[in-house]
Amino acid sequence: MKFICLMLLIISRITGSKSEQYEVVGPADPVLAVAGEDVILPCSIKPSFSVVDMRVEWSRSDLRGSPVHLYENHEDRNTAQIQSYRGRTKLIHQELQRGNASLKLSAVQISDEGRYKCFIQSKSWFDDAIFDVRVEAVGSPPVITADGFDRSGGLHLQCESEGWYPEPDLEWLDSEGVSLSSETTETHRNTDGFSVKHTIIVHRSIDKIHCRVKMKHHVQETEVIILNNMFYDWRTSVILISVFVLLIVIAGLLFVHKYRAHRRLKDKKSTIQHERDQLLQSQKTIIPKALTHLRTQKVNVILDADSAHPRLIVSDDGKQVELGNKLEKKMDGNEEQNGRFKEYLSVLGKDKFSSGSFYYEVQVKEQTKWFLGVVRESINRKGFGIGMNPQNGYWTVGLRYGIYSAYNDPPVPLSLTVNPQRVGVFVDYDEGLVSFYDVESMSHIYTYTDQSFTENLCPFYSLGYWNTNSTPLIICDD
Repeated sequence: MKFICLMLLIISRITGSKSEQYEVVGPADPVLAVAGEDVILPCSIKPSFSVVDMRVEWSRSDLRGSPVHLYENHEDRNTAQIQSYRGRTKLIHQELQRGNASLKLSAVQISDEGRYKCFIQSKSWFDDAIFDVRVEAVGSPPVITADGFDRSGGLHLQCESEGWYPEPDLEWLDSEGVSLSSETTETHRNTDGFSVKHTIIVHRSIDKIHCRVKMKHHVQETEVIILNNMFYDWRTSVILISVFVLLIVIAGLLFVHKYRAHRRLKDKKSTIQHERDQLLQSQKTIIPKALTHLRTQKVNVILDADSAHPRLIVSDDGKQVELGNKLEKKMDGNEEQNGRFKEYLSVLGKDKFSSGSFYYEVQVKEQTKWFLGVVRESINRKGFGIGMNPQNGYWTVGLRYGIYSAYNDPPVPLSLTVNPQRVGVFVDYDEGLVSFYDVESMSHIYTYTDQSFTENLCPFYSLGYWNTNSTPLIICDD
């Protein structure tokens, strides 16, 4: 009888031991994780049963010593955990009952890349699964900047992006998607990943440029349009580059917005702000240089009182114009013949220009309705309802009903971040260019390009058709 009981006990233990045998199963292929996002590292036992009473240890096979995460005696025990993983690992305890010991790793870092081991041990059995984790970091949207012209007239463009891992490919493409060769290439690596910088020279034959940075699973791209009038001579190139930079600022901000939607790094706010500041700094650098250059072509504008509407008062020195008393009588025949404006509260400058370039500035502070620019000398000064557009000889911007507009055909509403207090007007007669600038904020307002001037141009100032604001428009000489 004792022998039978002993045999039953041995058989029972052998059976119990076999019932606890299991296989730890991990992924067959490397797990791909994106820096800044969360990832699940799969691990379970087969056949499936509870591992609540077992020891679950996650470790790095390529790093000796402390664990990545340890579960033992029904609780997490991470006092000896690798420092860089602290606060970022989690076992889902409800899943342990189903034999699922997968590890959630939050806010993935580039340093998390490596070989992981999931080890599960019961009282009588143990097994493990080993697999690789690959980390990819999606870098910043590429930023394109202009770096002047070379002797052949080619425009130097530089494309730069940072924060990628592993090392990405950067390529320039034309509007047809054909790859363009770079002049210079730079790649650097630091703890935040790889940064890449490529330079290319663009000539008139190319009208659109793409800068694309890509890895196997991720792509970031910026596109800019190359206008033919960017290749004007040295006198106007700096002006057009400023417009070009503004377009890049807008494109950069749009890509930054897209970038924020795809990356959730802890420092993403500071990174985006840094890139925005860099773009704005480029604008603040280029436009002051442009305005400094323009002021070398500043002309001494004197208002032609004989052209002024009778309700306007022109100062003795010809530098200010403002509303006078209400008009009580109509103009006589002599005044009409002398070329006064009949309907619009407008006045011209005395000087006339038929070649070269010139620049002047006007203070519009506290005036609620104004129009500035240049006009053909032969414009109709008597009619009402004539469109103030290039087809009728007007190249102007202005403020009306609280809205800033460029009076093209049709008018173009302007989204200005600040209200201009002093407006700079630049004209290049030979190149058909009229540009407007906010002098105090050092920003570009609007540019008419590819215009055809065939007769004398005169500086133009207007307070509109109806106005009750007596604040003067002042020509600035300082």
